[in-house]
Amino acid sequence: MNKSTKALNTTLDRLPLGEANMSEGLKVSGKLPEGVKSKELYKDIVRIAWPSFVELLLTQLVSMADMMMVGGIGGEANPQLGVDAITAVGLTTQPKFLLMTAFVALNTGVTALIARYKGQGDKEKANLVLRQGMMLTFISTFILSVLGVLFSKPMVIFMGGKGDAIISQATVYLQIQLAGFATVALTSTITAALRAVGDSRTCMVYNMIANIVNVIFNWLLIGGKLGFPELGVAGASIATVIGQLVAFVIALCVILRGNSFLKLELKKGFKPNKTMLSNITAIGIPAAVEQLLMRAGMVIFAKTVASLSDISFATHQVCMNIQALSFMTGQAFAVSATSLVGQSLGRKRSDMAQAYCSKTRNVGFFVALLLTVTFAFWGGDIVSLYNKDPGIIEMGGRIMLFVAFLQPFQTSQFIIAGGLRGAGDTKSTAKITTVTVLFVRPIIAILLVNAGLDLYGAWIALACDQLLRSALVFLRYNSGKWKLIKIKNEAKTS
Repeated sequence: MNKSTKALNTTLDRLPLGEANMSEGLKVSGKLPEGVKSKELYKDIVRIAWPSFVELLLTQLVSMADMMMVGGIGGEANPQLGVDAITAVGLTTQPKFLLMTAFVALNTGVTALIARYKGQGDKEKANLVLRQGMMLTFISTFILSVLGVLFSKPMVIFMGGKGDAIISQATVYLQIQLAGFATVALTSTITAALRAVGDSRTCMVYNMIANIVNVIFNWLLIGGKLGFPELGVAGASIATVIGQLVAFVIALCVILRGNSFLKLELKKGFKPNKTMLSNITAIGIPAAVEQLLMRAGMVIFAKTVASLSDISFATHQVCMNIQALSFMTGQAFAVSATSLVGQSLGRKRSDMAQAYCSKTRNVGFFVALLLTVTFAFWGGDIVSLYNKDPGIIEMGGRIMLFVAFLQPFQTSQFIIAGGLRGAGDTKSTAKITTVTVLFVRPIIAILLVNAGLDLYGAWIALACDQLLRSALVFLRYNSGKWKLIKIKNEAKTS
């Protein structure tokens, strides 16, 4: 067996099929299945999570480097140019993520289904899901890309863009991002498929290469080095698109070559399969609703923050960028939870599904504590890497205390939600998101900001959202109802 397929086999593969102890019903407990040791589970979890963690970490570090390079425009002689650039890039974040909703949701269905079929050992159905997922992703992102480019400026203005210079920079940045939308979308579908079978190492490799390319072109195009034009904010966007294109080419080559379980066979075509499309959308549509509601809430939240001063908004963008780095822990271990829960349920081993999810939370919690200490003691120093404005550094250091406090709750929430999605339980997460992100966060933010708490009021609202969401996700997982979710298996693979 070669290295690229080693991660496909887990402790689960040596266990008998369908021998979960259903006598305990929906109860979720910490008791391990007979013949299974904690050490084995931790080994499976880390084997899938560490490449995802490295990949996501490096991706976010590149995003931070983008923001730092953009924030450095103007240098110490004119730091306001850097503040304007950070503001311009920040205005594009929510519109871009909102348009990403379609393929993010579809990928949730792709991951859950392929993980199930991996558990069942059904290669044909798993590869059919891959082809159907890529077809849906291409169609949806092509339409969204065209619409996004045409309406970039109105979206920037809607997000609270002020001043011709900032609006112009933000519009160009967003248009360039959306012009390359299809490549990042298709790459994400391939990544979702590979992670579903536990092959996160391959994803790490091609994303690492793409990130290196991104940083190199950032240096060349933002400041105009080695004879390249000095493009500023537009250069940062072009560099990102070039990196994404490189990732897509490598990912496509990988999946065309195939591994021991997944392979994209073009000769089998992309003809729509009614049953499989139904399976994907049954999981994907609730995920899409969740993403849309989440983005709608975040747009309202972002517009509330955008109404503050330029310093407050720039500080918010910097701290959100740093907080996104902390997401990497939860998201990386959520990859393990999604893959292993899905595979376990595919083998009718709900006992293994809950064992994997429980142990994944344990690992994620300890990593989150390390981040808590880091952000609490050195948050201000990290903020200063983005911009030297004293106002941003002072306010940012205080906001980082919120980021530090939320780490353990945030990480556990990501992991448990990942397990629920691996089971195909996307309806419950959509309902939870509706309550917390669409209502709790923006309403509290509006009230507290208008009460004079400035940016601190917005972050109190964000903390309330995260704490409530964590509690509701845990209650859903603890109910055990996710164990009962079924998928249709009548799809023909030819």
